[in-house]
Amino acid sequence: MPVSYDISADHTTPAIHVIHENPDWTAPLFAALEARGLAYRDWNLAASDLALAEVAPQGVFYNRMSASSHTRGNRYAPEMTAGVLAWLEAQGRRTLNGRSALNLEISKLVQYAALRRAGLAVPDTVAATTAEDVTEAFSRFDGKPVITKHNRAGKGLGVQLFRSRAALSDYVNGVDFEPSVDGITLVQRYIAAPDQTITRVEFVGRELVYAVRVDTSNGFELCPADVCALDASTCMADAEPRFAFDIIDRFGDSDLGRSLVPRMQAVMAQEQLDVAAFEFILDPDGVPYVYDINTNTNYNSDAESRAGLSAMGCLADHLGAELGRLSGLGMKVAS
Repeated sequence: MPVSYDISADHTTPAIHVIHENPDWTAPLFAALEARGLAYRDWNLAASDLALAEVAPQGVFYNRMSASSHTRGNRYAPEMTAGVLAWLEAQGRRTLNGRSALNLEISKLVQYAALRRAGLAVPDTVAATTAEDVTEAFSRFDGKPVITKHNRAGKGLGVQLFRSRAALSDYVNGVDFEPSVDGITLVQRYIAAPDQTITRVEFVGRELVYAVRVDTSNGFELCPADVCALDASTCMADAEPRFAFDIIDRFGDSDLGRSLVPRMQAVMAQEQLDVAAFEFILDPDGVPYVYDINTNTNYNSDAESRAGLSAMGCLADHLGAELGRLSGLGMKVAS
C-alpha cells in the first residue's frame, strides 16, 4: 500500500517514489506494484511544497510528470518537478526519467533536436511566438497543407489542419486561437498516412516492449497521438472494422523495427530516458517520420489483453529491479 507522502516521515526505508500530478494515470502502475509486493510512495506534485534543507528519502524516484498538466489545473507542476528532481539528484538519489526527460516532455522543440541528432526523420517544423510569424511560416511549405500544434502539449493540444495561408491567418488572429501554455506554436508539414494509422513504440528500461498501431480514422478524445485530432470526418465507413489500438506482432524483427528501434534507443541513452514511447507516421512513400516522444506513457489494456502483454507489468518489474539494486533487498513478491 502507498504511504501518505511526507518527506520527513521516513528517510531510511527504501521505496519506489512515483512523482506525478494525475492519479488517474498512476492507478494502473500502483496496482502492478502492489501485485508484486513492492513498497512505493505516491508523490503527487499537483499541490506540494519542498523544504530544501530536508534530507531526501531513500529509494528510487520515478518521474511521470505530464506536459498536459495545465489542462487539469496543475499549471506549475512541471516547474515544481524540475526543482524536486534537482533537489533529489543533488543528494545522489536515483531518478528515473529525471530532469533531461522532463525537458523533453515539456518541449517538442527539444524532442525534435534529439530525434534529428539520432538520425530519425522529423516532419519539417517552424516554431513561432507571434500570430504574424505563425502566419508567415506557411510560406515555407510551398503552399502544401500544414498543421499547428503546441510546443508544450499532450492529448492533441492545438492540433489544427490548414490548407491555405489565409485560413491559418484567420485562425491565429481570431477568437478561437488556442495558444500553447509556453507561448510557442509549431507549424508543421502535414503528413497524410495512406492507411490512417500512426505507430507508438513503447520502451521500458530502454528495451523494446512492443509497438502498437493506432487507428486515427475516427479521431479520439484521448488518442496518444497528436495527429489523431486532425480530421474525424475521414472515417472509413466502408472499410473492414479494425481495433483502435492493435499491438504489432514482432515489430522489432521487421525491417522497419530494425531501422528505427536502435535509433530510438540511442535517443534514450543520449537524453537519459528510462521509460518512453515514440510515435511515428508513414508518409505515402513509406518513409517514417517521428513526431513525438512521450515520457509519461500510458498503455491500452484492451490491446495488451489480446496480445497477452503488459507494459505496466514490465514497468513495475523494472522499478522493482532498480529498487533491488539500490537497496540490496531484491524484489519481494506479495504472499
